[in-house]
Amino acid sequence: MSWAVLFAMAAIIFISRYVFLEPRLPVVLGPRLQRLLTYSAPAVLSAIVAPLIFIDGEQLYLGVQNRYFIGAMAACLLIVVTRNTLITVLISMGLFFFVL
Repeated sequence: MSWAVLFAMAAIIFISRYVFLEPRLPVVLGPRLQRLLTYSAPAVLSAIVAPLIFIDGEQLYLGVQNRYFIGAMAACLLIVVTRNTLITVLISMGLFFFVL
């Protein structure tokens, strides 16, 4: 059963990627849908990262002792100041691992 589910999910992912990436297929997205899709990556990343930052076990954890919260706030501040993703990632990782 699990192998069937694994192969089915692999086929679904492959087909969904193939339809949009194959230039010979006549699939064209409208400008509104293209603009809407620009928000999908930040939305998915926020959904993955937010529980890691704000939840400790079963409790909401928003204190100044929360290393993840301080690291996330530092990364937000760095991206606003530098406007460079690589520099922000490197500095915030260094801050998290060596200072916090």
